[in-house]
Formats: sequence, C-alpha cells, structure tokens
Amino acid sequence: MPTPTEPKLIAGNANKPLADAIARRMSLYRGVDQAPVEARVERFNDGEIFVEVFENVRGEDMFIIQPTSNPANDNLMELLIISDALRRSSADRITAVIPYFGYARQDRRTKARTPISAKLVANMLTGAGIERVLTMDLHAAQIQGFFDIPVDNLYASPIFALDVKTQFKDQMDELMVVSPDVGGVARARELAKRINAPLSIVDKRRENPGEVAEMTVIGDVKDKICLIVDDICDTAGTLCKAAQVLMDKGAKEVHSYITHGVMSGPAVERVTNSVMKSLVLTDTIQPTKAISKASNIRIVPTAPIFTQAILNIWNGTSVSSLFEDKTLTPIYESLYHMD
Repeated sequence: MPTPTEPKLIAGNANKPLADAIARRMSLYRGVDQAPVEARVERFNDGEIFVEVFENVRGEDMFIIQPTSNPANDNLMELLIISDALRRSSADRITAVIPYFGYARQDRRTKARTPISAKLVANMLTGAGIERVLTMDLHAAQIQGFFDIPVDNLYASPIFALDVKTQFKDQMDELMVVSPDVGGVARARELAKRINAPLSIVDKRRENPGEVAEMTVIGDVKDKICLIVDDICDTAGTLCKAAQVLMDKGAKEVHSYITHGVMSGPAVERVTNSVMKSLVLTDTIQPTKAISKASNIRIVPTAPIFTQAILNIWNGTSVSSLFEDKTLTPIYESLYHMD
C-alpha cells in the first residue's frame, strides 16, 4: 500500500515568525512535531538566491510559507526557487501559502502600455511547480481567475469581527463600519454584517495618482465609533486623511482594521500622529520594530486560521467552513473569550 502523505512546512525569509507560529499550532493540533523542514535559503555574493533542503520530502505534501512583501522581488524569487527545489526532490504536492500576495494591485490595465503583473506572477508560480495557492484578502477577487490551479482566499473579516466584539462589547450600538473608497464596499459590508452595524463610505477623488484632492463622507457618522476597513495600508496618507474627515463630520472615535500592513515610508509616523485611536493589522506581513513600538497599532495573529486551513487542505475538508463563526471562534478562543 502507498505511504500516506504528511503535511510538511517550509519557510522562506519573508515572515519566519508567522511560519514558526503555524508550526507550533500544527504540532499542538496533530500531537507530532511539525517544525518547518530544515533548509538553507541564502544569497550568493552577487545577490542570487540559493536554496538547499536538508530533509527528505519525497512523496510529501509540502506547504511553502512565504508572503511576497517588501522586498517583493526577493521574496517572490525565494518562493519560486523553493518550489523548484521541492519539485525536483519529488514532493507529492506543493502548496504556496502566500499570506500577502504582492503585485495584486496591478490586476488590470488602467492605461495603455501597462502590464497586468498579477497575472504574470500567477504564471510564474504555476510554472515553478506550485499546484495550489492559499492566501488572504486578495486585493481583487478576480486574481483567483488568473490561476489555472486551485486558489483558497481566506478573509480577515471574521477575525476582525471577533476582535470588534471583544474590544467594543459594551458599545456595539455605537459602531459604524466605514469603507475608505467605493471599491472596498464589499469588504466593509462583510464586516458590517458580521457585527450588525451600519455602513458608510468615504468617496475620494484624485487629481493625480497618489494624491487625494477631495473626500466626501456618504452616511451620517455623527457621534459614531467609526471602524475603517481596508485590505492594504501602504503609506497611510489616505487612511489618516479619511480618519480626519470622519472626525470633522462629528465621529466620536475612529479605529481602523487593515489586513496587510505594508506600512512603507512615513506610514508609522503618520498613524502615530493621526486622530485614529487605534490601527489593527494582521501579521501577514512581519511587523517592523517601529510598528511594534507604536502606541496606537495592534497586531492580531493569523496563524490560527492559516494552520487550520493548511490542515483542511491536507486532509481534504472544507476551507470555506473557516468563514463561519462556529468554526472560527474555537480556534481563536485563547485570544477572544466570547460569551
């Protein structure tokens, strides 16, 4: 009889704390050591990436944990080369666990003679031997269609809903979920449904790329605790301006829930000096020291949901079941004690 495959983890250098957290939880759930496979992911003197896997992976179900965050190109190449090494080592199946999918903002041609880089990345991943992708909060849902392999897109909104119900349990009637732009309404509506709160929109108009000329609030936010919901916070300029506009419209407080904390350039300083009482990020991108020290930035872990998703993929059970409160709450019960 054929030997059943085992789920094995391997990690690049992009977010080792997350990989280690997933490994610890898998070890707890399965009762066996699930430490990431020992491997060397290094650079030659000229910057080329070298990978060597030190353990036998023949016939195993491999999961590469590697967000393609900054430096995006290096982390993407690490992912591709690790996959190639595993494929040439006769791994049974290779799943790329990409908590933050880089290049997702380039998902369509907005002008003549521009690329669709998200599609290019999808082709590269498939060409490297990856047979399945597990990610979180893709910038655009249609990116799943760029792949001809299965893509499981997890959502942060169920985790955020647990956090909101814990942090604001005595103020639920005062909450207002806010989308920072028209394009993010579906994402904000999902959280609003989960916490039974109304929805508002900040409509922004741009004169030039990256410059917001005007913001208009659609909905009454007076005396409300506003929760801005978005998938990416890059330089935080738009986010901080939206928070100020909401306060100017009479909001009681402004908090933000963002899935991917890119937080480049002056982002941390802007958030620290802004009117936002708190910014909640997930750890899909490894937080910098500046983020960890910021007084009004909190991190919520994604290891519980990624661990369970990996196990569900391995044993052939539903991943979408993790979007339901009755399934998600037990794996986050150590963090959120729900009455």
